[in-house]
Amino acid sequence: MKLQSLPELSVTAARPVGTCRLCGAGLHHSFIDLGMSPLCESFLRAEQLDAMEPYLPLHALICDTCFLVQLKEYVSPEHIFREYAYFSSYSTSWVAHAKAYCEKVTSRFGLGPESLVVELASNDGYLLQHFPPLGVPVLGIEPAANVAKVAIGKGIPTRVEFFGVALAQQLVAEGRQADLIAGNNVLAQVPDLNDFVAGMSVLLKPEGIITLEFPHLARLMAENQFDTIYHEHFSYFSLLTIAHMAERHRLRIVDVEELPTHGGSLRVYLARAESRHEASGAVAALLAREKQLGFDDVAAYAPFAEQVKRTKRRLLSLLIDLRDAGHRICGYGAPGKGNTLLNYCGIGPDFLDFTVDRNPYKHGLFTPGMHVPIRPVEAIDAARPDYLLILPWNLKTEITRQMRHVAEWGGKFIVPIPEPTIIDPKDVCP
Repeated sequence: MKLQSLPELSVTAARPVGTCRLCGAGLHHSFIDLGMSPLCESFLRAEQLDAMEPYLPLHALICDTCFLVQLKEYVSPEHIFREYAYFSSYSTSWVAHAKAYCEKVTSRFGLGPESLVVELASNDGYLLQHFPPLGVPVLGIEPAANVAKVAIGKGIPTRVEFFGVALAQQLVAEGRQADLIAGNNVLAQVPDLNDFVAGMSVLLKPEGIITLEFPHLARLMAENQFDTIYHEHFSYFSLLTIAHMAERHRLRIVDVEELPTHGGSLRVYLARAESRHEASGAVAALLAREKQLGFDDVAAYAPFAEQVKRTKRRLLSLLIDLRDAGHRICGYGAPGKGNTLLNYCGIGPDFLDFTVDRNPYKHGLFTPGMHVPIRPVEAIDAARPDYLLILPWNLKTEITRQMRHVAEWGGKFIVPIPEPTIIDPKDVCP
């Protein structure tokens, strides 16, 4: 979370012509232009509201060679991630997802006391904390000192650094190589993809495994998930693009799973090209399905922008009708994706009285751009709004269950993605 004086933003020089961060080809095709937007995690203190606030282009492009959807690098990762407002452990469903993963891979790959699991972007230890009870040594690598401090407090060894070839070589020189490298929702946040993936290749043991989880571009497009596009996410992936990426670094895909997390994600298993790991049939099947969808042709990506414009109009029409009818609306959550949605749609305090978040790090602050106040969750019970707009819609099941008591005063939920929908708490399963 960036709370320094706003004009101090350090902006990097964008690629002069616009070249793909993976394959280097020229970028000539627009995927979606969401206008100008502030950094999605740059929450503000009250005294900053009258200061100049930096806005940057939020325009995603598509490479016609490797089909990577990407933003130009306007801001360095050092600026974004040295202090960060996202703590994974505040989502109970995400922690449960991580625990299940740890148990699964420990069994599948026979991990034990002689193994080493390295997680890249290990955050507050939400995932690695589950390995020591299974008898598996771990190492976290996390550039954000504030969240790494929480992991270290849990007894999880953590290096507060950015990962790439240089750090991988240093770890190998120290006698550390990984049996398993985990990267959950980090690949999108890496501007120098080739350095990051080359580093994993250096750090991986000859028969080791890399698992990467990331939102699946196919689901993003099919379900209008435009709010997952923000400056902190430099890239957006299909399996076809991951195959290109792996091949560039003498890796190959040996398995893939489709997950419900973050609106629909992939968990991809990579191994060294020369390893003994055999590829599952799921890899060829998903690659074939993506080709059927046209993901190897830039023309297939063109309709997405118009879908998003329609979704924006429908959400605004719903909110305008509700406000004109005298209803009170508050938000639930202050995630990065929510700030893309608020800024692109122009939803500020004229629509939302305030939003709430379970993360105390954000309490008393204001959302970037739209300046919606952020309060503790208990503020909902005091205000008793008629509607709650769920900004982290990927957690709608968890949130609607936690907050179903809003039915006591007739409150309802609004889920904005894939299409604006009203949910009655009476229809929510306990």
